[in-house]
Amino acid sequence: MDDHDLFRTGLRNLLEEQGVQVAGECDNGSDALRAVRELAPDVVVMDLNMPGISGVEATRQISMIAPLTRVLVLTISDQDSDVMDAILAGACGYLLKDSSITDLMQGIRSAAVGESLVSPTIAAKVLQRVRASSASHREAELIQSELSDREIEVLKLIANGKDNAVIAGELHISPKTVKNHISNILMKLQIENRIQAAVYAVRSGIV
Repeated sequence: MDDHDLFRTGLRNLLEEQGVQVAGECDNGSDALRAVRELAPDVVVMDLNMPGISGVEATRQISMIAPLTRVLVLTISDQDSDVMDAILAGACGYLLKDSSITDLMQGIRSAAVGESLVSPTIAAKVLQRVRASSASHREAELIQSELSDREIEVLKLIANGKDNAVIAGELHISPKTVKNHISNILMKLQIENRIQAAVYAVRSGIV
């Protein structure tokens, strides 16, 4: 979803060359919502700055009307507020438009299986901004009351930017067990993806 025809066409060609099936494309947020309802894509690649409904608002609505559709933000803005707004709206990945095709493909693959890919510099900005805000006792209490000790260990490692393979190695468990723990964490905390889990953990003060 991007309002620049040339960029959209180039992106479509690149993705099709990589074997990605492109179900549709839109140049504004309203059409994006309509297309998601009709096409039920696995992944939406979303720009933030679009006419009409913004990319952030479109992301928020997609999270509600099509929870199985993952939103990967691909935009020019690395402004802290844009990043935070998009992630808290439900985006499971955030890449800048100067990312390589390799990064973009990894982002789409990660989104398709429900994982997150956020540029390391972007992730660091998000967590730095969250750390600068005051800790939330509500989040801390919920983590302590809802999560098991092992789930809290996994959550701390997520917040420190570790991927599933590293978490599995550090805790001496299988990657499949890590995925199960993460699914439980997301369900118990009522959040949608691991970057939101990292924000939640940092905001709670447990890391």
